Amino acid sequence: MPHFSGSTLLMMLVVALLLFGPKKLPELGRSFGRTLREFKSGAKEAADEEPEALPRPRPSSAESDERTPVVGEGPL
Repeated sequence: MPHFSGSTLLMMLVVALLLFGPKKLPELGRSFGRTLREFKSGAKEAADEEPEALPRPRPSSAESDERTPVVGEGPL
């Protein structure tokens, strides 16, 4: 993340004040804060939900101790 000096932040604030005006700037700040708060709460809800139980994968023949019989296989 880039590091801004104090003079850079002051210049950005002055430009924003000129673009949006003194009446609109607090309203924009509030709406940005509400949006950020809703995003955080939604992300927290998604993290708190337990994932659904997924079916366990069947072990491969190399992992299995017992070998399942295959049709046509057997002693000759």
